[in-house]
Amino acid sequence: MQSTATVLVYSDNAGTREQVRLATGRRPAADVPAVEFIECATLPAVLKQLDKGGIDVCVLDGEAVPAGGMGVCRQIKDEVFHCPPVLVLMGRPQDAWLATWSRADAAVTLPVDPVEFADALAGLLRGGRAAA
Repeated sequence: MQSTATVLVYSDNAGTREQVRLATGRRPAADVPAVEFIECATLPAVLKQLDKGGIDVCVLDGEAVPAGGMGVCRQIKDEVFHCPPVLVLMGRPQDAWLATWSRADAAVTLPVDPVEFADALAGLLRGGRAAA
């Protein structure tokens, strides 16, 4: 098992980024590596970090403005070679169809439920697809 995993967190809301960090803790499950975060508040910052490489999972806020996480997910799935798995944060459970459209690998609702989020993130870090 690798020593650390790098998780990119995109949200224009610092509170949402904090929810993700707190729900993850040092590691989301005992059988996955410890997590280091890269936080981005803008789409250009996300694209710059993905160009650098080394991202294991992306967590994208579907409620971010002006570029929502679902649109960003679809864009990076189309444009980033070997795009890392993506977990999308949805505003409502009814938005699950949008998460499917965006090609997200997993989706959870806001506000972040620590158990649900940690399970989804750990599934992606294990290399599997978490339930959307």
